[in-house]
Amino acid sequence: MSGGPDSGAIESLVTLDARLRWLSAWTIHNANHLRPSRDGLKVGGHQASCASISTIMAVLYFHALRPQDKVAVKPHAGPVLHAIQYLYGRQERDQLERFRGMGGAQSYPSRTKDRIPVDFSTGSVGLGVAITAFASLVQDYLIAHGRLGADQTGRMVALMGDAELDEGNIYECLIEAYKHDIRNCWWIVDYNRQSLDHTTADRMFNRFDDIFRTCGWRVITLKHGKMQLAAFARPGGKALEQWIDACPNADYAALTYQGGAAWRKRILADIGAMPDIAALLDSYDDPALSTLMTNLGGHCVETLMEAFADAADDRPTMFIAYTIKGYGLPFAGHKDNHAGLMNPTQIGDLRTSLGIAEGDEWSPYGGLGHNAAKALEAFVATAPLAALPSVQADAVAVPAIAAPQGAEQSTQAAFGRILLELAKAGHPIADRIVTTSPDVTVSTNLGAFVNQRGLFRRQELADVFHAAKIPSPQKWVGHGAGQHIELGIAENNLFLMLAALGLAEPLFGTRLIPVGTVYDPFIARGLDALNYGCYQDARFLLVATPSGLTLGPEGGAHQSINSPLIGMGQPGLTYFEPAYVDELALMMEHAFHHLQAPAPEGGSVYLRLSTRALTQIERTDDDWQVDAVKGAYWLRRPQADAQVAILFTGAIAPEAIAAWESMSEDLPGLGLLNVTSPDLLHRGWSARRSARWGSREATPSHIERLLRDLAPGAGLVTIIDGSPSALSWIGGVLGQRVSPLGIDRFGQTGDLPDLYRTYRLDPDAIVEAAAELLLDA
Repeated sequence: MSGGPDSGAIESLVTLDARLRWLSAWTIHNANHLRPSRDGLKVGGHQASCASISTIMAVLYFHALRPQDKVAVKPHAGPVLHAIQYLYGRQERDQLERFRGMGGAQSYPSRTKDRIPVDFSTGSVGLGVAITAFASLVQDYLIAHGRLGADQTGRMVALMGDAELDEGNIYECLIEAYKHDIRNCWWIVDYNRQSLDHTTADRMFNRFDDIFRTCGWRVITLKHGKMQLAAFARPGGKALEQWIDACPNADYAALTYQGGAAWRKRILADIGAMPDIAALLDSYDDPALSTLMTNLGGHCVETLMEAFADAADDRPTMFIAYTIKGYGLPFAGHKDNHAGLMNPTQIGDLRTSLGIAEGDEWSPYGGLGHNAAKALEAFVATAPLAALPSVQADAVAVPAIAAPQGAEQSTQAAFGRILLELAKAGHPIADRIVTTSPDVTVSTNLGAFVNQRGLFRRQELADVFHAAKIPSPQKWVGHGAGQHIELGIAENNLFLMLAALGLAEPLFGTRLIPVGTVYDPFIARGLDALNYGCYQDARFLLVATPSGLTLGPEGGAHQSINSPLIGMGQPGLTYFEPAYVDELALMMEHAFHHLQAPAPEGGSVYLRLSTRALTQIERTDDDWQVDAVKGAYWLRRPQADAQVAILFTGAIAPEAIAAWESMSEDLPGLGLLNVTSPDLLHRGWSARRSARWGSREATPSHIERLLRDLAPGAGLVTIIDGSPSALSWIGGVLGQRVSPLGIDRFGQTGDLPDLYRTYRLDPDAIVEAAAELLLDA
């Protein structure tokens, strides 16, 4: 590069680095030592983790980043992010004073719970890193589709602790990113060589260069600051450099904590006999020697400025920035400093060293003097991030979705047909749909949509089999206008991809309708990433199929048991399980609206579908639809004196209907309730109960209104191809007796008659359960 960084900017950034270290440390100190504690528990915070990355964040946020760049901040650096926004005037002192308290700044950066701008929520380590790669792919998708101008291209940046590189999801992501040739992505490693429990091992870190370079990344290692480099150029400096490079992580951390005298003693003992070493060390007193030995690349403003400027192209880049955990704080380098807190004396000494008067601790520029404060305030006001654009997108119109025709259909096949019809019809919403799947595109019935709309590839990808005239129903051509993103068989990547697509509006100002398919039992393989996407209010439609024991021949490993409970327990996700294709069409139409509704009304949707083809039922009217979207409707309405009712969910409908038909002659008015969403029913009932202790009116929930059609004390037989507890709770709504049927142990191979009989999902089991309830009445 020509020339070096501006000296005035360097000085300002050095001062800002110190401000961030102070404000983050004081925010944590206030929460733990000054704010009244009513429960006596440690509030926590990570002063050492904040200090190790403050220089990197100062250079990024006040110099290198542009408004279109997006950043995932390592969880434990949350207080530094709040300090940055405090200096920008976008964070309130009250929020800092209530850090980790009710209504205050969050422990870890949160898109939905913090008041400051947060691009990506972080907290579950590694996920905030990986999502930036998928966000870069989404950005390329939007550019290729003409929904984002090339001049609006931003860089997706992840700030990570070095211990996060132990997370397996990072390497799953790295492989997928290589396949898709991602661009405009920076991963910056705060390499302080300490994790929660200990100093990190040296051996593996020496291989990261190779791993990332093999995957097409540029790796830039920032080990030495300018002060160290200047020392290395002096007589004896080369030997000192070699000694530093060979020093084990644990030793370096311990010597940092011990200070200048310990550095001098150790270096002299190891290489003091070499020429010029003693003279070189004698030129520094103990404090200056300590400063020299901690002048690593990640704490040198000038080094960071140059490195970021040199990586200005679109090649993905990994920066390994050597740092000191707890840099500038009294416990710098101590192996136990991860959760360590400065005591009042130590924070007081730090305050004095910065010239901050007591009572002036929250002042953004306290201790600098009037002129210096004004100059720094002006520098911040002219930084690229001083003004952030507002991004939002209008809702996309949702058409009426018709159910596919056919006497016998499965919900899985019907889902594929509905997407195909949307694609062929050319409705505007079809242009916003982006499908994705972890190597199960065909087996989850997305193939027809992909044939119609194509694979997304930045470079053209021909279908070799089609070109060679080899017969195949799949005609997959890859191009920039394609609308399907094919992933490898890693469910964690699926959910990160869905999360990135589902954040297109807040990140890029344009709305997408992400649709992801996965085998239902394997939701659990990516559950942390699913929770992560929902936590930051990413909007997507998750279609999980095939589900349950009903997938008989595949055996237990491919049969889902607890996925209904996942759907019920996951905040930000609404779970539906349709039995019939007209229910599916209704729920997909509802989902397309729900995905676009503002918070807190809107959210993501999970459809649990089946490969089992059911005989479709004739409808005499559409009255059932309103109740179906609320979570349940009477397929056979009970008489007022009905003593028992059958409640079923999903593909088990034929067994429930058969049992109802066999009992209806002896029990006229027997009720048959189709539960389309155990999730919505339970949520409504819980809200009804909690409303009694709040200011809201406690109106009856939907399930209460439905159950009141039965005789008081009527028994309930519940049945689902999944955990019976997904429905058994319904007995608690009005205090009714319940006989719950479902799956509570691993399945096995077999045909449906054998499996349903063995696991008590057949009509006989339902009849027996109802008879027991009547006998016990």
